[in-house]
Amino acid sequence: MGQQTVTDGRRARGDASRRVVLAQAVDLASIEGLDQLSIARIADAAGVGKSSVATLFGSKERLQLATVETASARFAATVIAPARVHPRGVRRLVALLDRVVAYSQDRVFPGGCFFSAAAADFHAKPGQVRDAVAAQLDDWLGYLALTARFAAERGELPGLDPAGDEPEQLAFEIQGTFELMNLLAVIRDDELPYLRARRAYRARLLALGVPAELAERVLEPGAALR
Repeated sequence: MGQQTVTDGRRARGDASRRVVLAQAVDLASIEGLDQLSIARIADAAGVGKSSVATLFGSKERLQLATVETASARFAATVIAPARVHPRGVRRLVALLDRVVAYSQDRVFPGGCFFSAAAADFHAKPGQVRDAVAAQLDDWLGYLALTARFAAERGELPGLDPAGDEPEQLAFEIQGTFELMNLLAVIRDDELPYLRARRAYRARLLALGVPAELAERVLEPGAALR
């Protein structure tokens, strides 16, 4: 019993240390780049010894992979979970558009979108880290497309054909708008790209037959959650 208590205590302390280090890692990677993240760099940023970080992760690649996983959880908690106040359908889609703009604007990661920065770092560097970043982006695009398809099947997006590729095309366009918005807002330190993105999303929703009262909600941060 005593040995088990000691083991459990060590595991709890190790888990707590891991969370602290990874919280620092995702923020640092969003600013300096995931490719620049190393055991030495994060140890310095987190104020812990290199040996402690090495014990927790073992290698730079494992640290980077854990950082991607942590960033994915933060993204889901910030963008996807709040939108689920609505059942699947067009209201959830509108809420997702609202939340993904706010995610960049509120600097959930201090350097802007973690995954936009990580994709730029690793797009031409094959390996497990690139695969992990690509998988996260694919999951997000797939979720957007699935949400749009479900809404179209319910007749809530009359301008969208749920049987073809149009939901995937819509997801592509949504993400393309997001990427330019995030890039310009961060590099210029400017709020205007967020408004432009919201306007673009509203126009696309209206073109798909979403009622104006609902489409307008994407213009006001948080309105789509009500």
